[in-house]
Amino acid sequence: MILEIRQLSKSFGSVRAADQIDLAVAAGEAVGIIGPNGAGKSTLFNLITGDLKPDAGSIRLKGADITAAPPHLRCHAGIGRSYQIPHPFENLTVFENCLVGAVYGRNKRERDVVDACAAILERTHLMLRANDRAGTLTLLERKRLEMARALATAPELLLLDEIAGGLTEGECAELVDTIRAIHAAGTTIVWIEHVVHALTQVVQRLVVLNFGKKIAEGEPQAVMRSAEVREIYTGIAA
Repeated sequence: MILEIRQLSKSFGSVRAADQIDLAVAAGEAVGIIGPNGAGKSTLFNLITGDLKPDAGSIRLKGADITAAPPHLRCHAGIGRSYQIPHPFENLTVFENCLVGAVYGRNKRERDVVDACAAILERTHLMLRANDRAGTLTLLERKRLEMARALATAPELLLLDEIAGGLTEGECAELVDTIRAIHAAGTTIVWIEHVVHALTQVVQRLVVLNFGKKIAEGEPQAVMRSAEVREIYTGIAA
């Protein structure tokens, strides 16, 4: 397993944002995580990346315990992440944004990662904007740059946080094609998303969170047919 989470818990006062979560992800797998707002999805990612410290439980990456490791060491160990709201360095070019991810995420010199950054911009369809300031990008391009900057760290495990949110149907389809290609090339993906039809085009397994608890897990279509999952999303007993 590339990622193993055991009994992971995190509370904010009386709010239990992660409640004894168990999750295992195999190398090369694509796993989707869904749940209503406030279910604890982003909290789970923040715990995996080290932005938050758990109250209890453990996180292992490729067999090594990283529960207490700082974020930059988790990144060097192979975890890359995109954020729900893209925040590029707006006054830097697209290429320079990618370069920042590669230099600091891989702990490398600039001259050693230039070719890798160019290849990533090709994969994410941003090469034509390479020399443009990131502040001039459209929302779709910002989402692509968010993913490119994460890929620049050379992750074995890529965490995508609602990367399809706010896009048109056509833009979403374009992004799904890119994510599918990244996964096909061997990158393990864990993807949080509200746009479930986009998610199910890529992932082999769905995990459902609600009030910090994992309440369902399995093949995507079977999970979406679950009475408990349908009730969570509609508020009506199925």
